[in-house]
Formats: sequence, C-alpha cells, structure tokens
Amino acid sequence: MKYHHEKVEEKWQQYWAKNQTFAASNNSEKPKYYVLDMFPYPSGAGLHVGHPLGYIASDIVARYKRHKGFNVLHPQGYDSFGLPAEQYAIQTGQHPEKTTRENIVRYREQLDKIGFSFDWSREVRTSNPDYYKHTQWIFIQLFNSYYCKHSDKALDISELIKVFETEGNQMVDAVCDDNVAIFTADQWNAFSSEQQQKILLQYRLTYLAETEVNWCPALGTVLANDEIVNGVSERGGHPVIRKKMTQWSMRISAYAERLLQGLNEIDWSESIKESQRNWIGKSVGAHVEFRIQNSEFRIPVFTTRPDTIFGVTFMTLAPEHELVSQITTPEQKAAVEAYVEATAKRSERERMADVKTISGVFTGAFAEHPFTKEPIPVWIGDYVLAGYGTGAVMAVPCGDERDYAFANFFKGHNGMPEIKNIFNQDISEAAYGEKGGFELVNSDFLNGLDYKNGTKKIIEELEKIGQGKGKTNYRLRDAVFSRQRYWGEPFPVYYVNGLPQMIDAKHLPIVLPEVEKYLPTEDGQPPLGNATTWAWDVEKSSVVSCQLIDNVNIFPLELNTMPGWAGSSWYWMRYMDAHNENEFASADAINYWENVDLYIGGSEHATGHLLYSRFWNKFLKDRGYAPTEEPFKKLINQGMILGMSAFVYKVSWSTYSSKDGDSVILPAIFVSNSIKDKKDILKIELEKIIKDLFPNKDWVDILAIETSPRHVDVSLVNSSEELDVEKFKNSREEYKNAIFIKEENGKYIVGREVEKMSKSKYNVVNPDDICNDYGADTLRLYEMFLGPLEQAKPWNTAGITGVSGFLKKLWRLYFDDNGLIVTNDEPTADMYKSLHKTIKKVTEDIENFSFNTSVSQFMICVNELSQLKCNHRKILEPLAILVSPYAPHIAEELYFRLQDIKTEGLQDYKGISNVAFPIFEEKYLVESEKEYPVSFNGKMRFTIKLPLDLTKDQIQEIVMADERTVAQLAGNSPKNIIIVPGKIINIVG
Repeated sequence: MKYHHEKVEEKWQQYWAKNQTFAASNNSEKPKYYVLDMFPYPSGAGLHVGHPLGYIASDIVARYKRHKGFNVLHPQGYDSFGLPAEQYAIQTGQHPEKTTRENIVRYREQLDKIGFSFDWSREVRTSNPDYYKHTQWIFIQLFNSYYCKHSDKALDISELIKVFETEGNQMVDAVCDDNVAIFTADQWNAFSSEQQQKILLQYRLTYLAETEVNWCPALGTVLANDEIVNGVSERGGHPVIRKKMTQWSMRISAYAERLLQGLNEIDWSESIKESQRNWIGKSVGAHVEFRIQNSEFRIPVFTTRPDTIFGVTFMTLAPEHELVSQITTPEQKAAVEAYVEATAKRSERERMADVKTISGVFTGAFAEHPFTKEPIPVWIGDYVLAGYGTGAVMAVPCGDERDYAFANFFKGHNGMPEIKNIFNQDISEAAYGEKGGFELVNSDFLNGLDYKNGTKKIIEELEKIGQGKGKTNYRLRDAVFSRQRYWGEPFPVYYVNGLPQMIDAKHLPIVLPEVEKYLPTEDGQPPLGNATTWAWDVEKSSVVSCQLIDNVNIFPLELNTMPGWAGSSWYWMRYMDAHNENEFASADAINYWENVDLYIGGSEHATGHLLYSRFWNKFLKDRGYAPTEEPFKKLINQGMILGMSAFVYKVSWSTYSSKDGDSVILPAIFVSNSIKDKKDILKIELEKIIKDLFPNKDWVDILAIETSPRHVDVSLVNSSEELDVEKFKNSREEYKNAIFIKEENGKYIVGREVEKMSKSKYNVVNPDDICNDYGADTLRLYEMFLGPLEQAKPWNTAGITGVSGFLKKLWRLYFDDNGLIVTNDEPTADMYKSLHKTIKKVTEDIENFSFNTSVSQFMICVNELSQLKCNHRKILEPLAILVSPYAPHIAEELYFRLQDIKTEGLQDYKGISNVAFPIFEEKYLVESEKEYPVSFNGKMRFTIKLPLDLTKDQIQEIVMADERTVAQLAGNSPKNIIIVPGKIINIVG
C-alpha cells in the first residue's frame, strides 16, 4: 500500500484535536517542561515557509520531552494589538478587530496544517478584553509601586507614603526623578492632595512626564527606538522627528543593575547578552557640575574619566537640553533655534552613528571650570543626546573622537578657543606625568598620585566644593509607554484636574471604545479623541458619554493606548492559567510552571521585547506575583530562512525621437539575464523593436542604455529559471503589452539572488503549497535539514523532493503493496547496530538542538535497514518513536498500525506521545567481529571476517587454511606472517 500523506495527516490532526492530546495539566507528578515560541503577529499575508522554522524546532523538543516523561506546556497565541492592523483600518475603513480576527483564523489553519503539538486550550490574544484586563491590572500595580534602593526591590507606594508622613523624604533612598525637592514630614502633611500626587508621580514605577520622544507625523504616533530603522519608521519608512510630549513612561532604569546581573544566570547566546549589556550601558565615573557664568544655572555632566577634567576645552549640550533656551544669549538665539529645529528631524540612532557630519552652534554662554575657574564656551551639538547621561558633555578633544571632530571643525570660530596644543597631545601626556603622577597647573592636590588614587582624589575635591560626586551611570533610559494609536490596550486611567487616577481593578477591563475614524482628531488628539463614549463616571464606576464630563463626578479618560510590547511583556504567565477570570494566573499554576524552560524566537527582539519582559518579570517577582527573577531560562534565536528572489531586467535609455520631431511612448521592455550587460546586442535589439513598431519613422540613435532589476513572483519561474512570460504580462496592468528580448533559444531567463523572504520581494513560498504537494512531515523535516537552527539558510523548493522520497522509503520498511509486512522475528546484529546508532545520535542532537544532523541520520538508518531487508518489529517500532518528534503524522500512523487494536476506531489507541523514547544501549555498537584485509607482500587480495576475541595463532590458522590463501601461495611457504589483531594480516612470500 502506498503512502498518502494527505489522508494520514488529516486523520491524525483530527485525532489530536478531538482528544486534546497535547493539553497540559497544572497538577502532575511528572516533572514540568515549558517550551514556548515568541507568539506571532497575525498579519494579512499569512505565514510563509520562514515563519515555522522556530515552531518546528520547539515542537520537536516538546514532543521529545513528552516521550521522556515530562508534563509539557507548549502553548500558542497571538500578539494581536499593533500598528499594522490600525494602518490597514485607516486605509480600508475596516475595524482592526475584524481584520485581526480574520487573520487569526488564517494563521490557525496554517499552523494546524503543519501538525504542531500546541495546547490550543490555552490560546491567548492580547487584543481580547479578557486578556488585556490583566495587562491593565499590571499597569495599576506599577503605578502603585516605587523602587526602594535599600531593599533593592519594588515596594507598594503606601510604604513610601508612610515614610513621608513620619520622616519626610530626606532619608529616602529610592529611584526617582532628578529634580525632587526635599521636604519634612510636617511639610508633606501640609501639602494639598494635588501636591502630594505630583510628588508621588516622581517616584512611581510608571509615571506621567514630559519626555523627548520619536514622533512619526505620517503614522501619527510615538515610536520606540527599535521601531526606527535608518532614521525612518520600520513600518512604512516614514520620517521620524524628536519631539517633547507628555507621555506615560516605565521606570525600567530602576532595574538596570538587576537586568545586567541577571544575564549571568540565564542560558542565552553571548551575542544577545552582549546586546543587552550594551543597551543597559553601565559606566562608573563622576557627576560634575559646571556653573554658568553670571547665572544661577549649573550644567551637570557625567564622565567616566574625571581624571581628564583639566583637559576640558568646551562644553556641548544636546539641542533638546532644557537649559539651552535659558542660557542662550540674544545674539545667538536665532542660530540656536534654527539648529534645534533642524536637529529634531534626525533620529537618535542616526545622530549616534554619524561622526563625519557633526555640527553645532555656540550658545554665547560660558561655563566656569570647577578648579581653574577659567571660562569654558558652551555649545550645542547633535552628537550629544538629551536622554543619555545628563544631555551634556565636558569636551576633552584629545580623548574623544566626537569631541575632537566637533572642536576641530569649529576651532577658532564663534567662541571655540584655539586648542591646537591639546590636539597634538595624547591624554596620557596631557594629564599624566612621566613617573605616573599628575603634574598640571592648578592641580597641586594630584601631584605624585597614580591614576586610581588621582581619580579618587578628584572626586573628593569635587565633593568638597559641592560640584560633584562619584556615580554609576546607565545608558538604559525609562521606556515611553504611550502610543497615539487606536488599536492598543486602553489605560485604566481618568484625570482629575489633570492628574491621573487609577480605576479600581474590580471594574476592569476598560474596553476599547468604538470610533468613527482611526486617525488623530482635527486638533491633534490621539484617535481615542474621536470616541463619543469615553469618560469615567466615578459614582456609577462605568464608561459614559463624553458629553457628560463635568469634572465633578465624570472625568475624561486617557486618550493614549499602551504600546505593542505591553501585552507581550507577561504573556508566558497567562498561558499558565489562561482561563482564570480573577487573576492573570493562580499562585498554584505559577509556582508549578515557574518560568519558561526553552524560549525560541528572533534575535531582532534582543533590546525590545526580551528586555521589557525581564523587567516586568522582576517587578512581578518583587510584588509576590512571580516565583523567579528571570522569565526565560534558555533562549535560542532561530536563523532566517531566506528566499531565492527572481528578477527580470527592465531596459531604459536616453531620450530618443524621430528626426521629424515626433516621439512616442513605448511599452516596457525586458531583457533576459545573460544579455542584460551586452550593450551592443541590446542596441541592435532595441532598434529592431522600434522599427517593427514604427516602420515609417526615421529615428535618431539610441544612447546610454541601462538595465535595472525588478522583482518577479517566484511562482512564475520554473526550475530551469525560465519566466512564464504570458503569466507575467497578465500579473500587472502596466506589463500587459511588455516586450521581451529573449535568449537565442526563445526563452526568457530570470536572474536569481538570495534575500530575506518577504511579500514585497515576491519570493515568498506558502507552506500550504508544500503541505499540499509533499505533506507537512516533509516540510518539517526539510526545514530542519536545511542547516543549523541558529544560522540563516536559503530556501530551495527543488531540494524538498529528496526528503519526500525519504519518507516514502521509510514507509516501505513497514508496508508492501499488500499491506503491513512487519514480523516478530529476531533482528540481526547489524539491524540493532543501525537502530542504536540512530537512537544515540538523535537523542544527543535533540538535547543539543542540532536538528539538521538528526535528519541526515534518519536517512542513513533507513538506507541501512532497507539494504538489510529489515521488517522486524523490534527495530521498526522504536524507529517510529524516534521519528515522531520530527515527522509526527507518519510516525503516529506507523506506530498505530503496529499495535494489536481489535476495534475498528481509534478509541482504544493511546497515542505515540505516551510512549517512552527509545534508550540507547552501548552493547549493540560494540564490535564482536572484524573484517580483516588480507595482504600478500603488502597488496590486499581479499578480506575475511573473524571474531575479535581470537588469538594471533587462531587467526593465522584460519587464514592459512582459507582456499584463497592457498591459491595465492601456489604451494610456496611464506617467509613471514604479520598479524596485528583487530587491524591487519600480511603474508610475506
């Protein structure tokens, strides 16, 4: 009987769904194993073959762990809030909920078709109110918490209020805003409620403040740094500017050191850890304050090299620095304002990466050196960022590339002093003496000290004069948490006199309202400003009409929504107890599952999702809602499956016309790949085309011929790289009359290039097509066979036939044309050897996540067993179990057919996932025989298989009696017989 993948796969997919085969229990005596994929955003394009790569790997591990006796949680869901659905809603007028729901249906169909062992009973969707109810609850907990440095954890804000009431804030050691005023207990108790609320906002872990943000006018929303690529929005490629806005922020900076130290406790790749270390950016140095001359203002700076303070030549402020407008002189005002406006159009990443085009403007103000009291000019420059450090630098050109480039460009102009004497000296020469001691004018207190003690002394002197102190700084900044979007989690917040109030948790969720438009309002408010029913009635505890707002009992609700990373920062915990209506997960469920044992997803989330997730998990641990510091024990970043793009080549040339002044519009002309660079041939072909189209015209010469590539849908190209010209012409209106310059054989051959698989590049391969043509098991095996999981690899559909052939060969070990051929005969030693080599290899590979080499071993094993004509149950039953994690449908069918089930249906069948994984036994790989090469005078003439436990005398006796030896010697006696047991036999004549 033949293997029909479509029947087998449909049968077992239905069986798994009906029996909830992969549903995990929250109460089991088995050890737990939690394997998770980064959940997908359900786009309208559906899945391409690159998307399932990580899912297949995690599914192999999940199935393997079930075989090994674990209670496996392997859930799936959808990150279903976000900008793409909203942009589609703006373009089409369709509600994002509708398109998101339709996309999820499509995704689910595709995922089911590939046969993943997901526990679908725990599915989550971040856009469902029953999910984001708990996201809103976590937001409230963050609002009602502060970070206590003494206990090094988040505590309830009520604890801080108690301290304020009895002691004031003079001795409070907490993470807070830089500009918090000192007050006594009496002063606190005398403050109005509004004053107290404003002070508490300076301590809360989520707070409202005016912040520099990345504003994208075209999208009408704030973007996170990881949503910007090369200065434009990742979505749509729109310009992004820096702008000050009142936003919700998360005080992730409070967790900087714990986020840094926690990297030592988790099994992640070093590259991801290093990305996070760099993003957190810990540096130890000094906080120094420079007084502005003739002013009460001070410029605070952070430096990792306080020892260079005597080399400070000028100061540079970020254009957005709050002091810029206050210290700029009238003469410099116009220039400064113009520069600030221009800088706002450049993204932070662009400014950080750009050294060659550094620019700046003199403010007209001068600072005073803390020790020498000399004037220091103050500039603004785009290489300094407002959000990093203090937004100001003390510039030492001989010690910093950017300071040098800035000063070198402006030296001697507009307040920049001549500093050529410093340019020509290395920092160690300028600030350090020959004997390793500081020897500088006005720095007698440093003379004779080495670097370490000199640095310490500088900090001590700064503290004495009240202009500095030692400090540890982090690059990590608080995360902006507001988005001017519709399709996101609503904040559970209303406003009384402009101050935020939390809605009681018992009234959650605050459900996203209906709006007529998904664009910002005419007066620039976020899309929720279009909602007619979006006000909070404190007496009824419900959302009511905006027309009822009286600021007495009915107040306006927050118009911003949460960012996309809100729901994804805790979703792994919801899977633990997905149907709990009262809590995001019960304590019992959380304490059982603890955290994720294996997490698989893309490396592009290194400094976004993965950092925010760790932050939220640590916060929930502090407040008693999570049992562990880290959410993900082991992380694997799967590589990308690349598409093999196809290109046609469009011909263009300089303007031409007939000599009588006429000109015409020609259809698109495309040239085949091998001709595209042959300008002489192209010129001849173009002249022919023009003459054929316009025989009565007298044309001038064609000049400057160029060809440019255009992506073409790979489905229009066959395995010989030939384009289906007619289908291509019908694919787009502008190409319906296109002309093709072909090869001599009359074919149009496309160009090829490996690129990222993307709908825009027309190189997407639909997994549905592979499943339909070859089967899901073939797709799963082929994706693993392409190469190591973490590496990028190109997709080539032509290579999939080999894997398909392997599965058919596997099937023929169990069946012939008449049915099952498996016997209960005892296998041979070679059969056991082949099986146990495979058990050993596959077990090691899965434990080491080296899935590609397992597929190779399966192929070797099946070839060996086929040559041995193996149809033995003791070999083929464990082989089916071995294959099961990789190709679950065919394995389930094979195992089922081997069982002695009397009933016609599947009701008595327990399933292959309940069967223990085969155990490797070393004894089957221990060689008991050796095939010796038998040589005569050093030339091998034949081989002979002998037991390995024979002595040299026994080997010699057997070999000399062999008829082939007798024939070789031809009656002569050998001069010498050399025998090395287990290696060689050489007879010297």
